[in-house]
Amino acid sequence: MIIDCHGHYTVLPAAHDAWREQQKAGFKAGEAAPAYPTISDAEIRETIEANQLRLIKERGADLTIFSPRASAMAPHVGDQTVAVKWAQVCNDLIARVVGLFPETFVGVCMLPQSPEASMASSIAELRRCVDMGFIGCNLNPDPGGGYFRHPPLTDAYWFPFYEAMCELDVPAMIHVSGSCNPAMHATGGYYIAADTIAFMQLLEGDLFSRFPTLRFIIPHGGGAVPYHWGRYRGLADMLKKPDLQTHLMNNVFFDTCVYHQPGVDLLADVIDAKNILFGSEMIGAVRGIDPTTGHYFDDTKRYVDALDISEAERHAIFEGNARRVFPRLDRQLKARGL
Repeated sequence: MIIDCHGHYTVLPAAHDAWREQQKAGFKAGEAAPAYPTISDAEIRETIEANQLRLIKERGADLTIFSPRASAMAPHVGDQTVAVKWAQVCNDLIARVVGLFPETFVGVCMLPQSPEASMASSIAELRRCVDMGFIGCNLNPDPGGGYFRHPPLTDAYWFPFYEAMCELDVPAMIHVSGSCNPAMHATGGYYIAADTIAFMQLLEGDLFSRFPTLRFIIPHGGGAVPYHWGRYRGLADMLKKPDLQTHLMNNVFFDTCVYHQPGVDLLADVIDAKNILFGSEMIGAVRGIDPTTGHYFDDTKRYVDALDISEAERHAIFEGNARRVFPRLDRQLKARGL
């Protein structure tokens, strides 16, 4: 089975996006947002069948771990009330996609992480979504949208949420949203910077001695981390931390959302196969065709297929690691006889 750990609902029914604009305008005007529109199953089917489902079939994947569009999570917009409602309607759409295409999609939720709020509403939304069958969440380490004013991921601010994650046995993909900092391009600068910053925060702390079952996926190939693996090993030594393999790599995983063969080759050369999950983020940040190969940049399965690794390692990347990192997914698949 080929499990894509990193999919977003990026092409949505028009009424959903229109309502979001009305919600933002209403907040700015001091008015309540209108009622959320009725969106038919047919509208959802049309957006999925023409986009993600078509490409999943064309590129040879079987199952996509699916979450709301990352760039539009935008918890910095409005206040906590706005963020909670927006998270709920986005997650409800994901639940409907999973209900319509249960063989192909499984849900991961976004969180209402308004910058001035505690994690209480996010804990409530995580529980609500797990009750709907979701298997994980996207955790934003910088809810302010590009200014990094939140405490590091090792700070006690986050601990109530981690306790809920451990209780529910769900991992989090560490994923920022859109950037409102004009000096930081969202997908080319902000995403990769946030991935790298998150890893360094974890390195500086001792989070996993307190939460030994906590699991994080750092997307986009781990940002700059694999390329600078020697730097981080050296920093761990200078900071009197254990070796990275014992300090972090029982709890931290990277995906394969790296959009050229040399990058995926480097990822597999530097990072153990047990810490790599197949992911594509297709119809996401990079949607065009690579003129040097004639293939889409985000057709990442072909990069993993081309790796000089054992079949056991390839199986771990494509399926085994996802089932281990997402235990609720493993149980769902076993219930289906898979």
